Amino acid sequence: MEIRILSAADIRQVLPMTEAIAGMKQAFLQLAAGQAAMPLRSRLEVTAVSGETIGTVLVMPAHLQQSRGLAVKVVSVFPDNPSTGLPLIHGVVMVLEADTGRPLALMEAASLTAIRTGAVSGAATDLLACADASIVAIIGSGVQARTQLEAVCCVRDIQEVRIYSPTTAHAEKMAAEMAGAGPVPQRIAVAASADRAVSGADIICTATTSSTPVFSGKQLKPGAHVNGVGSYTAAMQEVDSETVRRALVVVDSRVSALNEAGDLIVPLQQGLITQAHIHAELGEILSGSKAGRSRPDQITYFKSVGVAVQDVSAAHIAYQNALSRHLGAVVAL
Repeated sequence: MEIRILSAADIRQVLPMTEAIAGMKQAFLQLAAGQAAMPLRSRLEVTAVSGETIGTVLVMPAHLQQSRGLAVKVVSVFPDNPSTGLPLIHGVVMVLEADTGRPLALMEAASLTAIRTGAVSGAATDLLACADASIVAIIGSGVQARTQLEAVCCVRDIQEVRIYSPTTAHAEKMAAEMAGAGPVPQRIAVAASADRAVSGADIICTATTSSTPVFSGKQLKPGAHVNGVGSYTAAMQEVDSETVRRALVVVDSRVSALNEAGDLIVPLQQGLITQAHIHAELGEILSGSKAGRSRPDQITYFKSVGVAVQDVSAAHIAYQNALSRHLGAVVAL
């Protein structure tokens, strides 16, 4: 048996953002149509001897029937890693042949995760943001923040970018690296605060590991669209209850969001919203079974906790492109 191994550099070559966005749309259409098998991801909390949780390991399998994608991702998230010079996220994706279960490829997962997470926000932005949106605010300055910016710029004519990070040097570094890259405009400003970045912005993307809200919902302009991708546990609330209360809420998966999205769980517990406040899953908007934005001044909010169909779709695209371009190392097992 042979298996193709794709590094992070390989993934960046074989998974272009525009293809990833299209792949996310197809994946969520299949999910909405009942053409996907995707159990709720398994979660293992890793604790130190003291009993303190130091990291999380997630196992995420899925099968897309129509596109014939089958894969499983194992990923770890250790929040203290960046302080020691290590990436926040490590992981691998194994691609399997849908007809036989034969392992086909092993891929570096952090870069794939970052691209597919940006891509799903790109898909949501394409469906929900105002057509003339031109100013984007990015809260966060890590790898995920970069792909959020790239994806939004793929689906809207962005003229102005504002970045906020608690560490100004990180925001400045991201601005320097991203200015003029692909669809990203040259005009990128580092904001003095998150609220200043958000004020007047048409699109806001939050990509942080914060457990508390990173901006005030009162700062949102009428018609703003928000993508929230950073929080991934019931205790993390990256986007505040005011934003959720004001917005038309769309999620990647209701089951996953209600189990893992603190941005929604907290206002539910506060009694500010009910579960009915979740208007739709992304696939329902794509299929036309639910409407998206209904008026120009409506605030929209897409919450993604990340689901396995995204990884399967992204990995399937990456594998097919790697085959055609003869990329990756083929290893006999």
